Amino acid sequence: MKKNYFEESVKLHREHKGKLKIASKVTLESLDDLSTVYSPGVAQPCLEIHKNPEMVKELTIKNNTVAVVTDGSAVLGLGNIGAEASIPVMEGKAILFKEFADIDAFPICLKTQEVNEIIFIVKNLAPVFGGINLEDIAAPKCFEIEEKLQDIGIPVFHDDQHGTAIVLLAALLNACKVVNKNIKDLKVVINGAGAAGVAIMKLLKCINFDNSICISVKEILMCDTQGIICKTRKDLNDSKLEILKYCNARHEEGTVKDAIKGADVFIGVSKGNLLTSEDIATMNKDAIVFAMANPIPEIMPEEAYKGGAAIVGTGRSDLPNQVNNVLAFPGIFRGALDAKATQITSKMKLAAAHALANCVPNPSSEHLLPNALDKSVAKIVAEAVKNAW
Repeated sequence: MKKNYFEESVKLHREHKGKLKIASKVTLESLDDLSTVYSPGVAQPCLEIHKNPEMVKELTIKNNTVAVVTDGSAVLGLGNIGAEASIPVMEGKAILFKEFADIDAFPICLKTQEVNEIIFIVKNLAPVFGGINLEDIAAPKCFEIEEKLQDIGIPVFHDDQHGTAIVLLAALLNACKVVNKNIKDLKVVINGAGAAGVAIMKLLKCINFDNSICISVKEILMCDTQGIICKTRKDLNDSKLEILKYCNARHEEGTVKDAIKGADVFIGVSKGNLLTSEDIATMNKDAIVFAMANPIPEIMPEEAYKGGAAIVGTGRSDLPNQVNNVLAFPGIFRGALDAKATQITSKMKLAAAHALANCVPNPSSEHLLPNALDKSVAKIVAEAVKNAW
């Protein structure tokens, strides 16, 4: 009998009263111990840091600590559920950091959803952390928040954007090997113009990326709930107008079903049950489909294969080719912390995608990416990211 993971999760959280605790790295068994870890001895590390602020990375937890920051406005597929309700997810993210990359992460769930207030709070939290993982913050404000935090001296990375994009690119690189297509010849349709969709578009177009490892697909059409994003539409916000600088050069109009006609790749970061096998049949031969809506994909794999897809991936762990952020973010932050990086650059993101793809030397239609529980992946990604800084 299949487990009911919803019920089991409530039991687990109730039993443990959450999933995290603080553990000491040192013993506290004598007065000598007390005098060394606290007063009077602790005064000297404070003075060392005061004289040379860079010593904070050598003498405190800052060298290995990440804040997982959310405002609760776009949590999983649950929507705007607020700060308190987001805590179990952020605790879980912190556990993944520890398990996969030995990074000490802590959930910071903010009781505000105002952009400038979030930016102010994160800037003033930064001294104790070595990195900031922005999580489950709704688009388009997530773009502004991340952009305005790039100068605080530590890496700030919105995982819903870039983690998804990096793992997707790795899967696409290997999918191209399987179907023998050049990534630079692809027509790609992305459905969903939120955080993940825009980040995927930027990664595939290599905006501001290092030319030495440049990847750029031939053509991208982006769609939202109203169809293809095009210049004739009057309902586009600033972030969608920005998209038009890089997409839809032929000014196509219509629905997502119109967009995928003759496409090589469909990438869904939107909602379930959007496409049918008949829609997939209108795509190019050996079509690649990444239907990543959760828990119900835009199209189930059996339907996509029925329509002629050569490769199908989803966001689900019970189906082949799961596009899972855990393959990216632990290694990315591990590499950034080890490099003492102040940002996570585009070059580092591309390096992570290539390293992840190379973790599967002989990809197949049902094996594009490593297993999400493969803890060796983070070390490989971390080394590539560190070297790319």
